Amino acid sequence: MTSFGGTASQGMVDWNLAVATATRLVRPGPEISREEARAVVAELRRHAKVSEEHVRAFTRMGTGDVHDTPVLVVDRPGWVRANVAGFRELLRPLLDKMQERRGPGAGNAVLGAVGGKVTGVELGMLLSFLSSRVLGQYETFAPAAPDLPAGTAPGGGGRLLLVAPNIVHVERELDVDPHDFRLWVCLHEETHRTQFTAVPWLRDHLEGEIQAFLAETDVDPMTFLERVRDAAQSLAGGRPEGEEEDGGRSLVELVQSPAQREILGRLTAVMSLLEGHADFVMDGVGPEVVPSVAEIREKFQQRRAKGASRLDLALRKLLGLDAKLRQYRDGERFVRAVVDEVGMDGFNRVWTSPNTLPTKAEISDPAGWVARVHRTTEP
Repeated sequence: MTSFGGTASQGMVDWNLAVATATRLVRPGPEISREEARAVVAELRRHAKVSEEHVRAFTRMGTGDVHDTPVLVVDRPGWVRANVAGFRELLRPLLDKMQERRGPGAGNAVLGAVGGKVTGVELGMLLSFLSSRVLGQYETFAPAAPDLPAGTAPGGGGRLLLVAPNIVHVERELDVDPHDFRLWVCLHEETHRTQFTAVPWLRDHLEGEIQAFLAETDVDPMTFLERVRDAAQSLAGGRPEGEEEDGGRSLVELVQSPAQREILGRLTAVMSLLEGHADFVMDGVGPEVVPSVAEIREKFQQRRAKGASRLDLALRKLLGLDAKLRQYRDGERFVRAVVDEVGMDGFNRVWTSPNTLPTKAEISDPAGWVARVHRTTEP
């Protein structure tokens, strides 16, 4: 098992406890024989390989060069370990600043001893919830570990995760062809890998935006915890007078400065583009290689819309997962509208530089993006 420790950020979050908590609480996967499990893993690896060619041909992105970003077929605890490693890497600068701001004193020592464990448990609980819902993930900011290899490309590699028990669970729940569904999922995740391997500046740009967002966070630990507490109370219906307009926002959105909201707008646009593009590609490639793609998409959309229990819906709202569902929908509409108007090559101008990425407003106004990026100099 990967161990996470040794830096100042360890004091703010007990990462090992987060992993242990999530692993202990994670729900068991679907019942499956050892032979069937091996067959699922082997098929997912084959589909991931085949998906590379399909995605490149459809998107006209990337080359035939072999990428060193590995494909890992994992279980739910494996997904947890990979994501804790990614969170720790991204949050390190912020947590180190918060650690430095504590200063000496018995009270701060107690905060350090207890706070890190409390945060570790809370993070573990959230990860256990999420670990049964993710089908696949391209980890952009993945640090390499002995049991979790990552790419070694300049500027940082990545890895593609396929969560086998969750894929099996959903294909059974939807009652769809399992072989078609597994390939369909792989097409989506391979599109994300292609986005980052074919667009060299995209990873650094996204990391820069995330770090700028975190840099705007108040680094005083007590103030930060008070803002989180106030946000949670607001979502629970106890928001302060005069702040009713915030009732529809998630916890992530509420813990923000005005500068963070500007950055979040740009991040929302980029994530909508990436997720919508992946949905567009998986359905666009589908008819040629996934015979039952129409049935899969219809049933999958119904599952997304239906949601689950009231607790599940509340957690989705709290974590901002409902916003992610909107990103799939709005982003796919943007990509489809642009491709319909200017073709795939015209759409691919979106990858030219950060300046050609759509704004949050343009995600809802594809014609506005086309007018700006395809502005002609002809009289």
